[in-house]
Formats: sequence, C-alpha cells, structure tokens
Amino acid sequence: MPSRLADPIVEVRRLRRPRARRHWLIRSFRLQVMLLVGVLLGAMLLAQGTYLNHRKAEIIGDQMGQRALAVARSVAAIPELVAAFDDPDPSATIQPIAERIRRDSGARYVVVGNADGIRYSHPLADRIGLTMVGGDNDRALLHGESYVSKAEGSLGEAMRGKTPVLDAEGAIIGIVSVGFMLDRVALDVGRHTSLGWWLVAVMVVLGFAGAYGLSYHLKRVILGLEPHEIARLAMEKEAILQSIHEGILAVNREGEITLVNQQARRFLDLPEAREALGRPIQELVPNSRLLEVLESGEQQFDQQMWLGDHPVVVNRVPVVHGGELEGAVATFRSRREIVDLSDALTAASRDVDMLRAQAHEFSNKLYTISGLLQLERIDDALALIHQESRHQQAQMSFLMDRVADPVISGTLLGKLTRARELGVGLEIDDQSSLSTPLNAIGQEVLMTVIGNLLDNACHAALQEGREHEEGPRVRLFFTDLGDQLLIEVEDNGLGVAADHVEAIFTEGFSTKPGKHRGIGLALVARLCAQHGGAITLEESELGGACFAVVLDRSLCRSPAPIDR
Repeated sequence: MPSRLADPIVEVRRLRRPRARRHWLIRSFRLQVMLLVGVLLGAMLLAQGTYLNHRKAEIIGDQMGQRALAVARSVAAIPELVAAFDDPDPSATIQPIAERIRRDSGARYVVVGNADGIRYSHPLADRIGLTMVGGDNDRALLHGESYVSKAEGSLGEAMRGKTPVLDAEGAIIGIVSVGFMLDRVALDVGRHTSLGWWLVAVMVVLGFAGAYGLSYHLKRVILGLEPHEIARLAMEKEAILQSIHEGILAVNREGEITLVNQQARRFLDLPEAREALGRPIQELVPNSRLLEVLESGEQQFDQQMWLGDHPVVVNRVPVVHGGELEGAVATFRSRREIVDLSDALTAASRDVDMLRAQAHEFSNKLYTISGLLQLERIDDALALIHQESRHQQAQMSFLMDRVADPVISGTLLGKLTRARELGVGLEIDDQSSLSTPLNAIGQEVLMTVIGNLLDNACHAALQEGREHEEGPRVRLFFTDLGDQLLIEVEDNGLGVAADHVEAIFTEGFSTKPGKHRGIGLALVARLCAQHGGAITLEESELGGACFAVVLDRSLCRSPAPIDR
C-alpha cells in the first residue's frame, strides 16, 4: 500500500505532466540540467582545447623557424661556401652545396646571396643571379643578426631563417636564407594538433553523456518533479505549517532552530521567524527538552505541560537520516479546547450525578411516604415531608443569603448532593459568605478551585485506614471580606505524608491509583499564581489535611455605578 506522503506527490506529477510536455523546452528539468552542464562542460573543453592547440601550433611554428635558422647557420659556416665568394663564378660551388643541404633538411629552399642580395643558389636555377625578394635581409646584411622571419618570397609565403655569411676577418660578405613554406608548416601543425581536437570532441560527447546521467539521477532524487512543482510544494508546505493549529519547532544537531511556525511562536512567545532561525534553542526556550531528544535519540509522545497559561500536549521526535541523528522536531497541541470540552462534560456529568442522586434520594423518600400512607400513618408521613422540606429550604436559604453568585451556588448545591450520595458529611461553615457576584473569569476559577478541592477532600475522607467514629467529614469555608478571596477545605482523612508535601502541587503527581491523575491540585496552584494568590497546605482541625486558597478580588464584578 503506498504511503500517504507519496500520494500528493504522485497526484502533482499526474496533474502537471501534460503541462510539462506542452512546454518541454522551458519546463523540462532534465533537459535544462543536461544542456546547462553539457554546454558548460563543452565550452570549457573547447576553450581549453583551443588554447592548448593554439599554443601547440605556436610551438611547432617556432620550432620550424628555429630549424630553418639552424640550417642557415650551418650553411653559413661551411668553409667551402665562404671561400667560394672570392671565385669568379661563386654559384658553381655554392649551388650544389645548397641543393644537397636543402634535400637533406627538407627545406623548401636554401638561398645564398652576396652582400647586395644577388642569389648564388636557388631551387630554380633560372633565378640564380637575380635579387632576393621579401625585403627582410637588412637585419642580417647591415647588422649581422641571425633571426627568423615570415615573408613572401619568389616561391610564396614562408617561415625563413636568415643569417649573415662572414669572412675570416668577420666582415659581412653575404646572407643565407632557409625557408619552409607556411602551408607545409600548417600541415605539420594540423597533423600534430588533430589528436588534441579528437580528444576534445570525445570529452564533449562524454560530458553530454554525463550530463544526461546526472539529470536522470537528479530527476529520480527529486521524485520526478519539476522545479516549479517543487517550488509549489514548498509553498504549500509553508502555508500548511503556518496555518495549522499545532505549534512546530525544529532544531538541527547543534541545537539551533531551523523551523518555527506561527503557532509555536505564539505558544513560546518567540520573536519573528527570521530572528529566531539559527539561534540556539536554549537561548529562546531555556526549559526545552529537545536537547534530551538530541542526546538520547528517543521519542517522547503525549507529554503534558504548560506554556505560560496554555496547557499543551507535546510530541518530540528525532530526525534521523542515513542512520545519523540530524536534529529533532517538537509539536505542541493545545489542550485548551480539550480542557474546555472536559470542563463542559464535567459540568454536565456533575449535573447528571446531582439529578441522579436527588432522584435516588427522593425516590427512597417517596417510597417511605407511600408506605406510611398505606399504613395510614398520615402524621408520620407529614412529619417526614416537613422535615425534608425544612432541610432543603435551609440549604437553599443559606446559599441564597450567603452566596451572591448563582453559578457558585449551583456548584455548591451539586457538591452537597454528591457528598450526601457518597456518604460524606459535607459542611459549609456558618461564617462563610460571598457577598459580591463574580465575573466570568472568576466563576470559572472558583468552580475549578472549589470543585477540585472538594473532590479531593471527599476522596481523602473515604480513604481506608481512617479511624473516626463520626464518619467521613469535609468542611468548607469561604469569604470575600477584605482585599482577597479566601477558601479553606479540610477533611478528616489521613492527611498528606511529609515526603509528599513538596510534590503534591506538581503536575502528574498523585497518590490516587490509575492514569490521568495529578492534574487537579496542579491546576489549582497554577490558577492561584495567575490570579494573584496562592495555595497552602495546613493541618486540619478535623485531623486530616486543610488546603487554604487565596485569590485576588479582581475576580469579583465591579460594583454598578449609582444613578443620581
């Protein structure tokens, strides 16, 4: 079965492929890579081959010139040739010597002339006695230099080596010119450089083949996608990361932030992404446990924690590539909606339990009244009815007189009924009072605080090992006199062990068996800290534990202005 991750990629490839075929000259990534790499490599090889072959041609041409010059010097140094300049007919001696050397050296011509440039030898005998042409004899005849020149003579353009002929006293008496035709030089250059050009051509072909293979490999690596498709996927991924309700934070192996989305910045109160990226995680999130994942390489799932005043569930997983740890990613999932839903369900469950308890209790009493009526004990039935009415009226009157907030009154009434069903004697101190209604936040906070403390107290009072004859008892006291709200809940249970006092307000710590415990007191402590108060543990007069909570009066509504 294909992975879910591959499905959108395959779908993108299926949807994009027709468009890629219509614009293959522009869109095809393989063609772009092949042409780019192939043309670049071919241009480099051609440039290098051109330079090397040009340099080789220069060297060959220079060698031909030096060869011509060496032959000219060797001819000018022949004693018989020098002595022949004094003969009545110098060409009779010089022509055979020059022709023999020309054939042996492979030169096109070996021309010997006197100080006036009159030829004494030439490959064409009819040109002996004529003036040498080319206009490049002055350096040898006037200055006595030996040099290589390019000039056009009677046989065509040639590479010529020229040197003066000196007599015994060192005087210039003539000149020797040895020439290799330039077309011959070009043939030699072409013969020696053709192999280089063939090698360049082969390397260009191999370069294009390598470029084709590279483009094929890159195409496979990027899952057959085109660059514009990759760009689209990257933009879609970025949009998804920034729009989801989960916070995402990623670090590399050095612990530096590489990815952070908007929700993570909101959870962690981080600066803009461009300012956070590249900075150490410890610098921005000192209590982050991503470094633990980097050290151990172990996954951490469904870790509950608070980020400021926001409850979240955190997952931390390492990023492994090729068997090596490359980084770690943390995701933050808000528990606010879950907590709100849980509170709503808890409230509904509390109401249901209260109604069930009341129905059960009144059902028993109705059966009792029915029995008394059947026995014609009318006075006893009326007495029982009046007694129950007085008890309920007393509770309702107390709550209506002492508690100004109807939501808290309903909460307390439900807890009284629930405690009676559990068999716990829940007492509300006669001195308790809440004279000012609460605002919406205050109602939520007090419902949470009173509900959790009473539930824990009832559980503690029902613990096994308790040795009180009066039965399980819980006492509640609250007041809004002064500048703060004070709530005290005490029980006659076993109390809190000394070694648990420090940890009892820590999230996840609980003395109750089972999972998903240790939240209530931690939540109460956090709410107290957020609203200018605190929670303390004391010893109860009833023999168990006493939890005292102090909250700021800002949770109460401001008094309404008086119209005048």
